[in-house]
Amino acid sequence: MLKALVVLLALSTFGGMPLIAQTSQDAPHLTPRTTTASQAQPQAEADPPAVPGLTVPAGTKIPLTLKQGVNTKSARPGDPVYAQTAFPITQNDQILIPAGTFVQGEVRRVVRPGRVKGRAELQMSFTSMIFPNGYTIMLPGAVQNTPGSKDNTVNGKEGTIEGPSSKGKDTATIAAATIPGAGIGAIADGGKGAAIGAGAGGVIGLATVLLTRGPEVQLGTGDSIEMILESSLDLNPAKMHRPASVQ
Repeated sequence: MLKALVVLLALSTFGGMPLIAQTSQDAPHLTPRTTTASQAQPQAEADPPAVPGLTVPAGTKIPLTLKQGVNTKSARPGDPVYAQTAFPITQNDQILIPAGTFVQGEVRRVVRPGRVKGRAELQMSFTSMIFPNGYTIMLPGAVQNTPGSKDNTVNGKEGTIEGPSSKGKDTATIAAATIPGAGIGAIADGGKGAAIGAGAGGVIGLATVLLTRGPEVQLGTGDSIEMILESSLDLNPAKMHRPASVQ
């Protein structure tokens, strides 16, 4: 009886209490999604496009101004020649060779004028060109003309400058000596004396001619020279337009 009472008491005590079952659940595990595609790599900078070169064609005539005088009396082969471009050379609305570009050359051959015949000759060639910013190129240039000169002429492909002929000057020298001689002879002995005086004067004039050289080729500072390119000239635009270096 007592045992049955204990059982009833236990049932009444715990029967009305709800049993709460706690189940432990694992926290959700998030697996990061892996990207199979490779990440885009930054592309290396492409090289700048090559700048096309510029070409001054063979046969182009370039006006120059001499920066120092040259003459056949004192010049020697190998002597330097200095000049500057007097006018810009353009192509397709672009200046290829600006005015004031320095040009250097040298004396190649010198021939003094003869005492009776033979003209003076001066041959020069131009070897380099220096742009205002220092860009330097080699040249194949020759003399084409000497504009403004009334006496000199240019002959041959090599650009040989020839001086004036002395023929007219020699005739004038002989005549200048003959006429005064004739006058003196006429005063001394009439007609016969005039002939003798003229002959003597002619001899003096001829001797003067034989002892005197003909006219020299003379080019002064500031004189104009026309240069012609003997072959094409390739220019680098990047170097042409770079700023001048500061000393």
